[in-house]
Amino acid sequence: MRLAPDALAEISTDGQFSRPIGKPALAKAAVADLLIGPKRRGFLGLLRAASLLLAVLGTSAVAAEAPQNSGHINALTFGILPIGGPSESLAAWRPMLDDLSHTLHLPIHSLSVSTYEGLGQAMAEERVDFAFVSGRLALDAVIHDRMQVIAQLTRSNGSRGYYSVLLVAKDSPIRNLEDLYRQPGKLRYARGEVLSVSGYLVPETQVFANRRLDSDTFFAGVQVDNHQNNALAVANNEADVASNNTADMERFAERFPDQYARLRVLWTSSLIPHAVVVIRTDLPAELRQRVAAALTSYAKGKNAQAEVAKLHLIHDISGFSPAGNETLVPFADIEFNLDRRRAYSAQWVSDAAMQTRLKKIDAEHEALVRKLMAPSTP
Repeated sequence: MRLAPDALAEISTDGQFSRPIGKPALAKAAVADLLIGPKRRGFLGLLRAASLLLAVLGTSAVAAEAPQNSGHINALTFGILPIGGPSESLAAWRPMLDDLSHTLHLPIHSLSVSTYEGLGQAMAEERVDFAFVSGRLALDAVIHDRMQVIAQLTRSNGSRGYYSVLLVAKDSPIRNLEDLYRQPGKLRYARGEVLSVSGYLVPETQVFANRRLDSDTFFAGVQVDNHQNNALAVANNEADVASNNTADMERFAERFPDQYARLRVLWTSSLIPHAVVVIRTDLPAELRQRVAAALTSYAKGKNAQAEVAKLHLIHDISGFSPAGNETLVPFADIEFNLDRRRAYSAQWVSDAAMQTRLKKIDAEHEALVRKLMAPSTP
């Protein structure tokens, strides 16, 4: 399996500066991930953490970390889910964040990284105060990183979510999933990170685990990258199959029409709820309420037309609706179904051992759903 270069640099800016992640902070985070990786992210997460630590220890440049401000809140940092490259994401979000800053009377810095893991790390280290994240990343943030959901994006077409897809070349001989299943060890796969809902979790659950398969061993080669690069890999004959989603493919069609014309959708998932905004629960309640109100009222007032235009720079976003942690239950269900299907396909010393594991998965899922459904206020 080939991973895309990990994010040893982030872009954190209020429009004036960018900087690399400090080596000491990265090393500390990598060690932490090695300790919690098996519990929180599984074996692949453990491998990625180990790789990150080795990469950091082998890096010669060291950047100083900015001290944390533990006193009065005089600025906020917004974390951006990577869409394309970090610079592209920053430029797309900046106009909307400037308006939000004006409404809140607080400077809003923005932090964009090239991987889901990088953003998850930034939230775990409390270098991000609020963030736009996928449901799976939000689930981790709520469970482990003292954050809560305050809003969910809405789209101009009124859709309740989006769909994961598998892409192949338009002229590919693979016409359906049965054609795919008949070629173990022969095809190249481009997928998203383990924390990507549409890029990994949903296709892994609905396409591969259903057949007691693991995509990382089913394919001859696996490369891990963002949705844009994975679509380009198929279009440029660098991969035979790629995971993606309908929302990102709309954006891809606008930016790369020639490459888009070379692609065909092989499979489409069930509906996936839209991404959400999470905020740190240790911020003052009054500030959390103001941020939630500013977000959910954006593009709905007297400046709605201009503000909607700014949201369209990000993607086809029409605004944000109020939401809470209960929004993440469908993502907890995705993890639950994947865990159960993996348990069924694993090798066990006895049926009793498998049943014990299944009962543990059931109990953990029930406890998580109860936690997500518990009342919470910004």
